[in-house]
Amino acid sequence: MKRSIELTVNGETHNVFVEPWWTLKDVLREQLGLTGTKTGCEEGDCGACTVIMEGKAVNSCLVLAVEARGKAVTTIEGLAGPDGLHPLQEAFIEYGAFQCGYCTPGVLMSARALLDENPNPSIAQIREALAGNLCRCTGYIKIEQAVLAAAGKLRS
Repeated sequence: MKRSIELTVNGETHNVFVEPWWTLKDVLREQLGLTGTKTGCEEGDCGACTVIMEGKAVNSCLVLAVEARGKAVTTIEGLAGPDGLHPLQEAFIEYGAFQCGYCTPGVLMSARALLDENPNPSIAQIREALAGNLCRCTGYIKIEQAVLAAAGKLRS
């Protein structure tokens, strides 16, 4: 039986009707049209569906939509601000930290959660924070460089 829940996504409140077993990823994509959150493995292994919930990076394929009720959720669509791209997005462009782009939204959201918590991460900390995000195209070095560059921009 569908239930009405209130979700706060990218600062906006949405009332949606969901089945108790629907995932946050499915509601974001199918109910709210936020298709930047990608569908990957559906098992929490690839990170393509990563969003930020209450300040933490989470695999939205493993979170039931009803668990997100009353919690702040940020998707890739909420990363850029009114003044333009987020410094992470700018650095990913500058450093060529993406190729096909499928994993990029999840990687960016994991990196954002890291930088929100630790504005001056080491390479080891970046690697740890991004360990749940698989990228088959870039080899990770450019991603790490872009996160370091964005951290520097955000600190200055």
